[in-house]
Amino acid sequence: MAWFDAEKGFGYIQPDDGTDQVFVEYTSIDTTGYKTLVAGQPVDFTSTVRARGAEALSVRP
Repeated sequence: MAWFDAEKGFGYIQPDDGTDQVFVEYTSIDTTGYKTLVAGQPVDFTSTVRARGAEALSVRP
């Protein structure tokens, strides 16, 4: 996890392979309770490419 702004509900994942960061919204976090992530936290995710770039679809902390 590169960074996540819990107040705004979005951030970016830095993939381990060094490719471009992937946008993530809190609605894509697959967990119960308060949906937030922390910089440096390892995550598993699936993504798709949209007009503005890569976006995470399902993020598992």
